[in-house]
Amino acid sequence: MQHTNRLSKENSPYLLQHAHNPVDWYPWGDEALQKAKAEDKPVLVSIGYSSCHWCHVMERESFEDVATADIMNKHFINIKIDREERPDLDHIYMDAVQSMTGSGGWPLNVFLTPDLKPFYGGTYFPPVRAYNRSSWKEVLYGIANAFKERRDEIEQQAAELVQHLQNANSFGTQKILKFDLPAEELFPARHNDLMFEAIMKTADTEWGGFGRAPKFPQTFTIGYLLKYHYFTAKPEALNQACLSLNKMIAGGLYDHIGGGFARYSTDTEWLVPHFEKMLYDNALLVTVLSEAYQVTKDPLYKKTIEETLAFTEREMTSPENGFYAALDADSEGVEGKFYTWRKAEIEAILKEHAALFCNYYNITEAGNWEEVNIPHTRTTAAAFCQQQGLGEAEFTSIMEECKAKLLAARAQRIRPLLDDKIILGWNVLMNAAYSSAFAALGIEAYRQKAIANMDFLLQTFRKETGCWHVYKEGERKFPAFLDDYAFFINALLQLQEITSNQDYLFVAKALCEYVLAQFGEEETGYFFFTAEGQPDIVVRKKEVYDGAVPSGNAVMADNLARLGILFDLPEWRERSAKMVLGLQDTFVQYPGSFGIWASLQLKLSKGFAELAVVGPDFETKRDEILRLFRPHVILQSSAGNNRTFPLLSNRETPQGNTLFYLCREYACLRPTAEMQEIQALLSSAS
Repeated sequence: MQHTNRLSKENSPYLLQHAHNPVDWYPWGDEALQKAKAEDKPVLVSIGYSSCHWCHVMERESFEDVATADIMNKHFINIKIDREERPDLDHIYMDAVQSMTGSGGWPLNVFLTPDLKPFYGGTYFPPVRAYNRSSWKEVLYGIANAFKERRDEIEQQAAELVQHLQNANSFGTQKILKFDLPAEELFPARHNDLMFEAIMKTADTEWGGFGRAPKFPQTFTIGYLLKYHYFTAKPEALNQACLSLNKMIAGGLYDHIGGGFARYSTDTEWLVPHFEKMLYDNALLVTVLSEAYQVTKDPLYKKTIEETLAFTEREMTSPENGFYAALDADSEGVEGKFYTWRKAEIEAILKEHAALFCNYYNITEAGNWEEVNIPHTRTTAAAFCQQQGLGEAEFTSIMEECKAKLLAARAQRIRPLLDDKIILGWNVLMNAAYSSAFAALGIEAYRQKAIANMDFLLQTFRKETGCWHVYKEGERKFPAFLDDYAFFINALLQLQEITSNQDYLFVAKALCEYVLAQFGEEETGYFFFTAEGQPDIVVRKKEVYDGAVPSGNAVMADNLARLGILFDLPEWRERSAKMVLGLQDTFVQYPGSFGIWASLQLKLSKGFAELAVVGPDFETKRDEILRLFRPHVILQSSAGNNRTFPLLSNRETPQGNTLFYLCREYACLRPTAEMQEIQALLSSAS
């Protein structure tokens, strides 16, 4: 008879993967936490996510093993957590493990006292001693014995560790801030140059990206380079941004058959990805590709945006217009099996076009990775056609036909697991990506998708006060976290720009007021990751690094600056400035870990430009403006005067003209009806 544990009642795909383990797993909640106190047992918290390769490995080796499960069940209260459902707990216990061991990752296995204080932990543990790591059984016996025999030491260690986590949280501005100083003194231009220089020291100028393998997309750093180039015209900034995008698109990180990007590359050349596809990575890449297209008009970026969003709609979109969380790296227990090819397979499917396809996408008999092939290119289509004596249009048409055939063949394979949770924060990142793609490309379907997804989110995730974090099959769970709110507000601001629907601004303002009240720390200006009064955490953390997703604090600082202008709320702009100034010394030194902060510092040093488009033809003119790269421009548009918003107030439209009103720091230029003139004014304003 197959064993089931308490996880069988959950709906997270990751937790359900563990529902048949012989380990007596509990979900995080009162039942498990009360049991730990009642029985005075240590708590083992094991954290992972559905597309985590080593999580699957440890499950197969240890959690499915009856002898191992017996040890765990006898000595511990065992709790499984999906890090995507409870990022707050993941942050706390990941920080604890990193401070104990110097490194972190998933699976994350951490041992707590019955009052939830961490005292020991690590990541993957093998079933037998290997890789300089103790075996999982050794760890379990060691912890169980120490808990019985050296309880005082453990309690002491746990108390010190929690104190350390609290101390790490105590950053903030100790400076005396004078906001009446000019922007160039508060946010000096030399800081922008220093950040550029620091980024270029880590830049791989041959293969793109930053640092050594494993290589992550680092879209925030690429975004900074695009903005820095816009304000300084330094060609090296644009070159490194475009080189990074071009090499990622050419490599195996990008799915050449079906579109979309994997999470990261295991090598410097972007050839071998870690094959899982995350919603947030694809959202952030579409956003930065849209910006790169606005700057360069390179058709490669347009094609990649279109293919990535086609993948999103085909494989990551729910019938209700929500976006699913992730696709696994493994299928049939083999990493990358769904995405890799043998040459003979391709020849059987493509027949007369196989040789051309294999030549362009570097498909060989021997394979380029573990005896199979990851399609990738080493040259541009134009250069390849020249070398082969082919017409580019004909070549493109043949390749599209080949990819469609291979995609149809791939669809017959056993698919990787889909994590079909709908996470608020990741959905609004993709919502903003659709807005960015519409702005850059003008494809109406993208604007409509952003509107439809936002309708679904507003209807599904909002509650009487605040929002939910995750939704699946009609069930909403967990109060939303700072990142959810910060990204939500940002998406609403972008959607307002592409639709001129001012209702989105009122929702954004209301959400911002909620975040200030529930998450804010008045003294420093920063925000906690969790709302006030959450009972099941040992410390309220403030996250400021831009990691796999942007820092909620960084995005809130940007939101406050923009909403402060849109609603004329100087105290919000001041709070934004305070947040940036409090971290300035750190992010100027380490911009690679603070890309969103770096971009905001850059915008604040140059000053926001406020652009209103008013008149009967405002929609056409607005859409023309949207095609431009305008990182520091706050845009509003309407048919006529609107007294609610300072940017739209007292805007006349004589003789039915549609006019552009450009203002900066409360000073406005003469309105113009000419697109070329406003383009020139925006350029000179930078």
